[in-house]
Amino acid sequence: MAQHRLAAEVKVVKPLSDYRIYVEIEDGRQGVFDMKPYLDRGVFRELRDEHYFNQVGILFGAVTWPHEQDIAPETLIEEIVPVEARHDSGNDKSE
Repeated sequence: MAQHRLAAEVKVVKPLSDYRIYVEIEDGRQGVFDMKPYLDRGVFRELRDEHYFNQVGILFGAVTWPHEQDIAPETLIEEIVPVEARHDSGNDKSE
């Protein structure tokens, strides 16, 4: 029987400026996801606080924040703006 594992789990997430996050998916896709369209929706309003927004992490392959806000990998894949592989020295905040 087929295993029901998420086909594309998030393996890296980094907060960027202007309420965006950089994500890398297990299948190799990489891109930037804009959270601004979500900031007026229910539980996502809390993400307007930049300090809180920057606490983004990964739980069970999904992008999450401490108070249980999350973005499913499927949503990320549909909406990320692809980027080439990045080999910088961690200067992501300067974008």
